[in-house]
Amino acid sequence: MSADGQAPDPGPLLSVEDLRVHFHTDAGVVKAVDGVSWSVGRGETLGIVGESGSGKSVSALAVMGLVPVPPGKFESGRILFGGRDLLTTGEKELRAIRGKEISMIFQDPLTSLNPVFKIGHQIAEVIQAHEKVGRVAARRRAVELLGEVGIPNPAQRAREYPHQFSGGMRQRAMIAMALALDPAVLLADEPTTALDVTVQAQIMDLLLRLQAQRGTAVVLITHDLGLVAGHADRVVVMYAGRVAETAGVDDLYYRPRHAYTLGLLSSLARLDRRRTDRLQPIVGQPPSMIRVPAGCAFHPRCPFATDVCHQERPLLAAQSEAGVDHRAACHHADEVARAPAAVAAP
Repeated sequence: MSADGQAPDPGPLLSVEDLRVHFHTDAGVVKAVDGVSWSVGRGETLGIVGESGSGKSVSALAVMGLVPVPPGKFESGRILFGGRDLLTTGEKELRAIRGKEISMIFQDPLTSLNPVFKIGHQIAEVIQAHEKVGRVAARRRAVELLGEVGIPNPAQRAREYPHQFSGGMRQRAMIAMALALDPAVLLADEPTTALDVTVQAQIMDLLLRLQAQRGTAVVLITHDLGLVAGHADRVVVMYAGRVAETAGVDDLYYRPRHAYTLGLLSSLARLDRRRTDRLQPIVGQPPSMIRVPAGCAFHPRCPFATDVCHQERPLLAAQSEAGVDHRAACHHADEVARAPAAVAAP
């Protein structure tokens, strides 16, 4: 269910199909995104999770048309929005879509906000870039948006600079900017990074409330599985630039079918575990994206790995009963499903 308690639209609003984004560097080709597909519908929240370097943010930047070319190169794929392929859309038309129809909350608001302009000016600038409104009307709307995202004394705060805001307030200002034009799709890249848990909860409650009011499709990009558990409808787990597993949030947390997903869940701190229970971290490090292992990219770290994992790349295949969209790219999905219940969803 979506944040407003209603079933989201069955048809995808934004679809990423077989996307491959490679960066050509002096050290070699970095396969940051290597055949990724996902979609999100109106009013739905899609969670994209994985360790740093798994390709989560690059896939979102590709949607926004913000991947630098060169060194980046789109080897294949389509990004469909409103019947248009954004990868073949001209820059002028893409600028009209970016910010108005598809918007993004970037990971670090302190570096994303311009330090020499006041907060109100920066929000008003976004409005004026897409709508024919005067400066006074745009500033008035900026103040209203700051109030909507829960910033006290918005008229006064609109006249202040980013360094005068706390981390949580800067993140709220970024949300106000992203929602200024009521976009159909909101990409939230680590929207709660470096925030304490109280402010994190406030930010996520704010996003869900605004989503319920506006029917926005939200793509939540994060490494925090606990955050996704309470806010997403569906989850895409990425590893080494590929989709390892995808399913509805409950099905994935209670019945993981990929060893990487199982490892992520096993490493979560849980309130229902005894204090003496040890967390089970995933051994090793993510692979270099220049030298991704043959076969299953996760096999050097996988306790289930066999010879077939070293040799054959597993396909993303259906792993569950009819009518349930649960897919995993794992040769040992059945063994993972029979793993101890210590990783049951929090």
